[in-house]
Parts: sequence; structure tokens; C-alpha cells
Amino acid sequence: MHLIRRSKALTFDEKLQEALLKLRGGFAFLLLTPNAMYAALDPHGFRPFVIGRLPNNGAYVVASETAALASVNAAFVQDVQPGELIRFDNTGMHVSNYTEHTTLNIDAMEYIYFARPDSNIYGVNVHKARKRMGKATAIEHPVAADMVVGVPNSSLSAAMGYAEQAQLPNEMGLVKNQYIARSFIEPTQEKRERAVRMKLSAVPAIVSGQRVILVDDSIVRGTTSKYIIKMLRDAGASEVHVRIASPEFKYPSFYGVDMQTTDELMAAHHTKAEMCEIIGADSLEFLSVDGLIDSIDLPYSGAGNGLTTTYFDGHYPSPVYDYQA
Repeated sequence: MHLIRRSKALTFDEKLQEALLKLRGGFAFLLLTPNAMYAALDPHGFRPFVIGRLPNNGAYVVASETAALASVNAAFVQDVQPGELIRFDNTGMHVSNYTEHTTLNIDAMEYIYFARPDSNIYGVNVHKARKRMGKATAIEHPVAADMVVGVPNSSLSAAMGYAEQAQLPNEMGLVKNQYIARSFIEPTQEKRERAVRMKLSAVPAIVSGQRVILVDDSIVRGTTSKYIIKMLRDAGASEVHVRIASPEFKYPSFYGVDMQTTDELMAAHHTKAEMCEIIGADSLEFLSVDGLIDSIDLPYSGAGNGLTTTYFDGHYPSPVYDYQA
């Protein structure tokens, strides 16, 4: 709003376009004025942004992912594309581009962790992508075991894929309390650990005496993995082999994730062998970056592969400054 107020352009639309050109990083904006609603996506499309339409009155709905559209019975219309500014008013939907310098760099973590499995992001179903990640992890890193156990809920699709590829039973060795928030996004370590204790429990009748392949979507700080492995061992698991359906999380993000330094990133400071020892696993392996990209299989023909893999390779497609004065 500060940039819009500073603009010397004549119309609000022109002021908004001028302000958007000065912003850097990732953003998905929705602005409501007395005369219209505006949706704008950054030139790299770091975050999913979708448009739907209600069947009864034709009103437009804008949301962060397609699963939200279904909750209000809205039909999917289209994805907002990088660099688009869309105006909704009494005459309908009007699409324009505030910049032509665009590439698609959707955050890979949307497919790995953030999005709901029933959402589609740029034509790719999240559940299917995660299942392919699990299959690819099993191909890259097989291990002798009796069963596969996924960490609820974001890793269940990957565990399904791993078990299918490895031809092992996919068991419910961990049960989640559905009323507890995600531990990754808790602000402090103490709250994250408390959230894990409250939300997960191991099932001794399933895992006791068994060699378990524990499939998780990612390791960021490592504390959650350490606690879950201890929980499985306390429940009687004879071995716990950890397979992560994404690459090592080594670099911070500046595109909408609260992870701005490497201080808390376990893989940034430890080798894989050290990480394995710290979390108490019998073995630890990660999906490769190429395996991740192939698994998501984004239907994209522009520059690059359409994904941001910043966390894993340190490549930042956009400057990290907030705006240009």
C-alpha cells in the first residue's frame, strides 16, 4: 500500500502495476477496493494461486490451492500465471500482465509438504506427485525391511509409493491426533516438540519386532525425526530405516517460508552419516534433486524446469530484497 500511495500514476490500476514492478521475492496478493477485486502473482510464481467460480451466481473465488475451491463448491477456472494482474469487477474477469519478464518457479515444497493431497498445482495432483516421490526414493535407496510406515499426514502418499515399489506392506505404525497443528510451523523448538508428543503415537501391535522403513517428507531441524524414531523403538521396532522423499534441506528460503538462516537446518551443518547418528536411525537416505523434479513431472516448457529447489541446491531465481526504491 505504501508503494501504491507513492505512485504518481493517474489511475489506481496504473498505481498498482507500478508498485508490483518494484517488488521482489514471492507474493500472491489479493486486494479488495470499493470497485473491484485484484489478484496478482509474482513474476516467478513461487506460490500456487487459483481462480474458481461459484455455480449459483457466477461470482469469482481466489484461493491458494484448488482444495479450497471445493469447500465452497466453486469450479476451477484457471491458475494465476506468473506476472499476472487480474481485475474482477461487475463486468467480469480481466487478465493483464504487469511484466513480461516471467518464468515459472513454483516452490517444490508445495508438492512435498505444504499443499493438501487433493489439490492440483499447475496441472499436477499433489497426492500423485508425492506417491511418485516415494516410488523414486525406493528405487534410489532400497533396504531390507518388513514394512513401510509413513509419518502422518503429509508423508502418507510417499509411503504408499515406497511400499508399492518395494512390494512391502504399508502399515499404520503411527497414529495422528487430527486436532493438533503441524509441528514444522510452530514458532519455537519447545512448542514443536510438544506438538509432536501430542499429535503422534506409535502402535506396538504393528511395529513390535519389525524392521521398519520410516518414510517422511523432509528433515529440517531433525528433532521431530529423532523423537519419532525413539517412539518407534520404544514400541518395539527392531530396526528403523529412514527414507526421506525429498533432498537434503540445506539452504534457507526467502520466498514465504520462515526459514531465513542455516542455523536450524540440520543438513547444512552435518553429513548424512552424522544426521543418521543424531536422529538414532539404522540408516538414512534422501531422494535426489533429479528424482524430485522427475517425480513432480510439471508440464512446463519454459526456461528451467518450472520448480524452485532453493532449499536443496541454493539457487535463488529472484533477488531477496523486498522492493526497489
